[in-house]
Amino acid sequence: MKTKCVLPLVVWGFIAAATAVLAQPPLFTDAFPKEEFAARRARVMERIGDGVAVVQGATETSSYEKFRQSNQFFYLTGVEVPRAILLVDGRAKTSTLYIGPRNANAERSEGPVLVPGGQAVQLTGLDRVLSRDDFGDAAKAFSGRIVYTTRRGETRGAGTPDREEAHAAARKADPWDRQPAREEWFMSKLRERALRVEFKNLDLILDEMRMIKSPREIALIRESTRIAVEAVMEAMRSAEPGMYEYELEAIADYLFKKHNAQGIAYFALVAAGTNAFWPHYHAAQTQTRAGDLVLFDYAPDYKYYSSDVTRMFPISGSFTPDQRELYTTYVKLYQAIMTSIRPGRVSVILQEIAQKMDSVVAGLKFTNAKNREAAMRFVELFRARAQAAPTGRGASLGHMVGMEVHDVTLPYDELKPGMVFTIEPAMTIPDDRVYIRLEDVILITPGGYENLSAMAPVEAADVERLMAETGFAKQRRTTSNSPVVR
Repeated sequence: MKTKCVLPLVVWGFIAAATAVLAQPPLFTDAFPKEEFAARRARVMERIGDGVAVVQGATETSSYEKFRQSNQFFYLTGVEVPRAILLVDGRAKTSTLYIGPRNANAERSEGPVLVPGGQAVQLTGLDRVLSRDDFGDAAKAFSGRIVYTTRRGETRGAGTPDREEAHAAARKADPWDRQPAREEWFMSKLRERALRVEFKNLDLILDEMRMIKSPREIALIRESTRIAVEAVMEAMRSAEPGMYEYELEAIADYLFKKHNAQGIAYFALVAAGTNAFWPHYHAAQTQTRAGDLVLFDYAPDYKYYSSDVTRMFPISGSFTPDQRELYTTYVKLYQAIMTSIRPGRVSVILQEIAQKMDSVVAGLKFTNAKNREAAMRFVELFRARAQAAPTGRGASLGHMVGMEVHDVTLPYDELKPGMVFTIEPAMTIPDDRVYIRLEDVILITPGGYENLSAMAPVEAADVERLMAETGFAKQRRTTSNSPVVR
């Protein structure tokens, strides 16, 4: 009888232990396998020759928020602990990670994290994972070598290179806030340890690598885009006059979290009526009124990869005749862009688009002279872009998308397979503060392109058809007998 009692206890012990292991926080990312990060570090080794590359990870924050690693550091390691340092030695062909030691108090409160030792080596695929305290001695060996470091301020979450550069410039111009950038301070400390070092910019190497996305990166951008599209479509289904902009935004916030997004790729641009004339309006405090067009531009930060999708829809569910004329004109011109995208010289593609747009406008009939003027102005602005870049150098159809919504970009004159970017041209009537814009996420393929956000309706009839469906927010209002009209 005693023996029969022991076995269940042993089994329950194993179950409890297994459950505890399964329940603990993950020690390493599942965004990519460790081999993907190793391949990236190997490419860095090829580029730096006998030099060394040193990258700092992000620090902890001063608030109770989930830690998110900086993008450049995550791109090379996948490691998500604060104050980590990566050393890639091009001469020795090794990669070493320096992280903080085990913190028993923090573990009891928040769960285990990655710490130095063999388990960390096995999980990350790095050659060594040592204590951060050991980095000072390693830095002494940099004497006489070329040291590659990141120069641009780190970005994470809704951060982008352009916003980081603007923030850094504002700090330098502010006499009350002239602290050295973290990257500059790090270089100064390395100079104290190592003699005769020459610094070079690692960002240039990493940015070039990040311009072309790997199949696994594309898969994450695809999922981020799918979530963004689901959010905008659900907002369309749930939209009714009287809703506040923030209520539409909240629908997307719920869906982002539902699909395990770690945050937002950028602040929500939900703009009703004339608010849309501010391209980055994000106050979200206006109550919608019957007849408003709503611009909805929002996307998640999903496993360190973003998206960028925009749609416009009538809050009442149907376009007015004048709205339909202008919106349909815009869609026809927008499609002239879409049907021209392919691998090749950007300047040639821009010129082809301008010619197609001329044909589109010639075949349209307008009942409103302002709509015709807006279309002509739209075409002329696009033609000017084509004429301003006869060689294609620096020309673009839109901005790159990847780990940041305005992803890293180096000058280029050719669209190549693996590039991911958006198109988002705007048509405006300034006197009336009218603004029309759509935005799709484009992947260049060997034979042309794929529109990753094609699921979101574009044609006016398709938008109205979707809005006739009942969204979950509308269902909730119906079942709770709480009408939206205030």
